[in-house]
Amino acid sequence: MDMFAVDDEVAQWEAALLPLRGPARLPLLVPLAWHLRQRDTGRAVELASEGLQLLPATALGPDEMQLIAARLQLVHGEARWLAGELDAAACIVEQAYQQLCSLGDHQGCADAHWLRAWIAIDRGEHRRGEDELELMASAAGQVGDDQRIAVADAANARWAVLHDLPAAERRWGQRFAADPQSHHPAVSAWIYDYHGLAASQHSDYGGAARYYIHCYETALETGQLRVAITAAINIGLNFTILNDHHSALEWMQSALDLARPTGWPRSIGACLMHTADTMRRLGRLDATEELLQEALQILTPLSGARSYANALSYLGDLALDKNDYGAALDAFRRMEQRADALQQADFQSIARRGQAHALCYLERPQEALQMAHHAVELAAGQSNLVNHVAALRVLSEIHRRHPLPPPAGMTEQNATLHYLHQALEVASGINGYTLPGDLHDALGREYAQAGDYAKAYQSAQAAAAAREKIHSQEATNRAIAMQVHHQTEHARAEGMHHRELAASEAHRAEILQQTSATLERLSAIGQEITIHLDAGAVFQALNRHVQALLAADTFAIYLCDAGGDTVSRAFGIENGRALPANTIAVDNPRANSARCLRERREIYVKEAGPDDIFLAPGSQLMVSALYVPLLVGERALGVMTVQARHARAYGERERLIFRTLCAYGAIALDNADAYRQLQDAQTQLVSQEKLAALGSLMAGVAHELNTPIGNSLLIASTLAQKTEELEAQVNGPGLRRSELAGYLADARKAHELVMRGLTSAADLVNSFKQVAVDRTTEQRRVFQLQQVSHEVIATMMNRVRAANHRIEIDVPELISMDSYPGPFGQVIANFINNALLHAFGRDRSGTMWLRAALPADNRVVVTFGDNGGGIAPEHMSRIFDPFFTTKLGQGGSGLGLSISYNIVTSLLGGHISVHSSRDGTVFTLDLPLTAPEHQIAAATQIYN
Repeated sequence: MDMFAVDDEVAQWEAALLPLRGPARLPLLVPLAWHLRQRDTGRAVELASEGLQLLPATALGPDEMQLIAARLQLVHGEARWLAGELDAAACIVEQAYQQLCSLGDHQGCADAHWLRAWIAIDRGEHRRGEDELELMASAAGQVGDDQRIAVADAANARWAVLHDLPAAERRWGQRFAADPQSHHPAVSAWIYDYHGLAASQHSDYGGAARYYIHCYETALETGQLRVAITAAINIGLNFTILNDHHSALEWMQSALDLARPTGWPRSIGACLMHTADTMRRLGRLDATEELLQEALQILTPLSGARSYANALSYLGDLALDKNDYGAALDAFRRMEQRADALQQADFQSIARRGQAHALCYLERPQEALQMAHHAVELAAGQSNLVNHVAALRVLSEIHRRHPLPPPAGMTEQNATLHYLHQALEVASGINGYTLPGDLHDALGREYAQAGDYAKAYQSAQAAAAAREKIHSQEATNRAIAMQVHHQTEHARAEGMHHRELAASEAHRAEILQQTSATLERLSAIGQEITIHLDAGAVFQALNRHVQALLAADTFAIYLCDAGGDTVSRAFGIENGRALPANTIAVDNPRANSARCLRERREIYVKEAGPDDIFLAPGSQLMVSALYVPLLVGERALGVMTVQARHARAYGERERLIFRTLCAYGAIALDNADAYRQLQDAQTQLVSQEKLAALGSLMAGVAHELNTPIGNSLLIASTLAQKTEELEAQVNGPGLRRSELAGYLADARKAHELVMRGLTSAADLVNSFKQVAVDRTTEQRRVFQLQQVSHEVIATMMNRVRAANHRIEIDVPELISMDSYPGPFGQVIANFINNALLHAFGRDRSGTMWLRAALPADNRVVVTFGDNGGGIAPEHMSRIFDPFFTTKLGQGGSGLGLSISYNIVTSLLGGHISVHSSRDGTVFTLDLPLTAPEHQIAAATQIYN
């Protein structure tokens, strides 16, 4: 794509675009937006925005779409630059540049460097701007784009002129020696600009004006409106220097006519300040001050640019004309700072000349003399004859007002005449220059004081002639007309501004009131939506509020599957009826819900045709639709959509409301999913804890049964052996009475031992059966607290003894409870397990105890304690929290005490408390003898 196009090409694109609709507009819309960016910036931005919206609907590949998007972003960036929004422009251009570089578009990169250069220049960063222009030429060279290379070089050459004219001509003179007309008009504009600036620095102001006129014409032809405005200003400036103020004002008016409609601060400010300087030279000081103040106000955001420094110089000259030398000194000092930062010799000379002039009248002659000599050196070094003449005149004035030693090599009667004649000699080298009348007046005054009245009379006549030529009635009338016109336009604009401001304030107040009410309502809605931890309840809450706040003939929520390959309609309402479930592939090219999820951005269909909306099964065709992704951080949960049967149903306010509801909905749905996963995890962990406890119970019972059953087997085998011996004696030599009596005594003792062991085993088995049934169900029954306590502890004794600990029981008889023995036993077992794991050191024997008492009617207090090391104070507040344990990976799950707390406080209807110190820990259960009634079906499933 060309960097600039001529008017005829643009007109052809305009005509061809008119009949096109939809994505078919894109091939013409992109170049038209690009080439209208200065011809009609507002429309260029509108076309660029339209192009970005059309891109997803095209059949272009991803890379081509990204290239077009980056090109259209450059249009937005240039619009921001022209409007003086330099930071915003830089951000947009940087994003586009990165995209273009990644895709290898060297032309696009060159255009990004071009914009970055001008942003830097308007910030006053000229060196960086020149570097960017070099990079532009390099990028264009990658693809042999001679037009862009020439534009970059010519722009760099014109700035080099301001830094060092001889060096610039050595580098660029041969490069642009050929006739500029041999180039494309877009390139010619910049070559003419370079030649014009070089000619003005050589004090060839007539030649400079001719170059700038060509620059003005070719810039307009190729849509470079800012260049055309600058060229018109420079034409007027050159005529001003030549003291042709009538022509200068005509060109200033042309520049203003071009700049005002654009609203570009740099261009409008430059027009105003140069017009002001021409007014000052014509003696219209009030008009000058009015224009300068407006120019400085407009240029304030661009205070680093050359234009702002120029305005300061004009402000200083105005202060000198008004004899306000303190203000003049301040203005020229500020200009000096900007000139030194810009490193531009013409401004450095002007700033020092102005300070010298002010210091002279502030009675500081030595400082003035030093500053004036520096200004002369800078102007002479750059061959800038006008600045050289001005500095010499200041030197003559310093010597006229103050008794100073004469300069070396003085050729006239005094220093004042010496410097005035030097100024005349330098001025004679300026083609077409009319010496100002005050210079002749100064000569006449000095000759009269020296007694040479003939030369004084000649100087007076020359002054009158020059003044008549410069201050012609035609120029004066035009200046007055321009002043009146400007004041009228300013008054009209100010009146319109106040009316618009009043209307804007009224509208803003109304919007603020509506916004405040909306935000308050949305805040309450957000609290209501996010309080739900069930997805179905979230869907219903969202639907209720969407229907109340928006036009919603259709409302649907799509959620992603686990793999992120599809989205499924989890909830949908259309015209009051539920929509069936529907699944859409995420890579579906026509489904807006899928595209919204892929691109993770809002999609707004203002007015759809049959091909613009993918019609899901069971739904009706809607005219406008809004799709917003459900995002939680970087995660996409799905998409929410609201649709209406009429066009443009959702303005900015409606879209803001829907975005807010989507944000609340995403948070609520994410919370509901997290809560569901937590419940599943807790259920699984509780089941595992119960199974582990039951396994531990079985291992303990097995160990307890081994002793009585093993003893019984040993006694039975011994008795069998003795019986065989008795039988052998009977069948053999005979049986003595004493042997029979011994056998009977052993048999009776064996019988007692076997009966005692088997009875103990039977009792243990019965206890195990009861505890096992109690622990695997939440069966409610009447039981004796002492019996259940003994049964539970009996199943744990093997672990207690194996750890070299002991446990004491002090539970009175006849404490009868109508409650849940299984969960109660689980609590006691958890206390024992907790003590074994946490209370005692490895080499220490400890004691635990279980006690019960009846402090009041219908209640029992059960305490379980140990004499272990106690619980650390910083852990006391968390011991009942799920999954909190100080023995993670060492046998602790963090669920035992949490389960105990839930059983005691919910199922058993009691209270649990804990007291701990270095002497041990005591858990206290305050339980009702009759537990409250519960629905236990769900809980039973956990234990079963």
